[in-house]
This record gives sequence, structure tokens and C-alpha cells, in this order.
Amino acid sequence: MKKIKGVHAKTQNPHLNLYELEAVNKKGRQFPYYLASRGKKTEELKLNTRKNSPDGVVIFSVKKGKTDAEDQVVLVRQYRYTIDNYIYELPAGLVEKGEDYHLAAVREMKEETGLALHPLSVDPGYERPFFTSVGMTDESCAAVYGWVTGEISSRFQEDSEEIEVVLADRSEAARILREENAAIMCAYHLMHFLHDEKVFAFLKA
Repeated sequence: MKKIKGVHAKTQNPHLNLYELEAVNKKGRQFPYYLASRGKKTEELKLNTRKNSPDGVVIFSVKKGKTDAEDQVVLVRQYRYTIDNYIYELPAGLVEKGEDYHLAAVREMKEETGLALHPLSVDPGYERPFFTSVGMTDESCAAVYGWVTGEISSRFQEDSEEIEVVLADRSEAARILREENAAIMCAYHLMHFLHDEKVFAFLKA
């Protein structure tokens, strides 16, 4: 039985849109299901393309210290309108159509933090795009890992962005997990950072 009988665009925005699906449940009853997507047209929805191209990229990066104990994870503390509050996240951004997400990660890191990202070469299974919150959206993000160099700067940030760049050592990472709002991807990677003896050890598992 076909699960989706029709798709209707409800908005026409540049970065995120709402679609209403004519969905059919397991008993054959039709009902409306709502989907948020980065796609600007119904033809671009992943339920139509059946392709999982990354809409965005999330960056887990580390500024190296003199010893492993002094390594610091690059985070952003950012105001988000959805919760009317600040939240700790990994640097991230959208991938332009046809753009290699590794290059997108380098660009987004520079724009958000002023730092230069040097991506690692890792098994594709660790960085390929995965879905972020598939019950509500078909958005997927790839992950890029690497070291950073340079100095923190806010001069490349957009006016709409309220971002504080945070270099978190293990003590600060533990505090953030206990006390602060944090995005789930950020939280998972901070857990790795806290418990792995070597940074990026989980990429070699």
C-alpha cells in the first residue's frame, strides 16, 4: 500500500519549509502529516529523490594543547529563537548545492569562529550524512572531524548570529553536560572527549 498519496508545500522560505503530506496509516486511513525540509520544492524532498545528500555539516574539532590533557574542543554558545535561550553546540552550517561538505566545514568554521579547520581523513561510515530528527524533518547532516589553528574572531559572523566561541577542556566539558543546554550531537561528542584517553580515538574503533 502506498503510504503517501500527495505532498503539498505550505510555505516558500529560503532555508526551511513546511510540507503537508497526504499520509496513509497501517489501517488504510488517510491523515495529514507535516514535514519540515530544507528542500525548496516538493521534487527536492528526500521522500521523492530517495537520495540522502547532506543539508548541513557538523564539526567536531580540537585545538591541540601542549599535552593531551590540555586539548580543547571548539564549541559555540549560541542564542536560538526556538528556545529563546542560549545553547552549546558544535560549529555547524549549511552545505551549498553541489558543495563538498569538507569544504563547507572549513568555510563554516572560519565564519563562526575565525579558526582554520584542518579536516581528518576518516572512514566514510563516521562522517556520511545521518538524519537529525526524522520524525519532523528530512534534514541530514554530515560530520567533519579535525584540528584547528589560529585565533578566535567574530568578524566573519552574520548580523543574525549571536555566537560566543568556547574552547572547552575536559573540566568545562563535564560542567556543560551537567548544567547547560546542549545540542545532542554536541553532548555525544563531549562524552567521547571526556572518556576517551586519546582525542578522536572513537574514529579508529
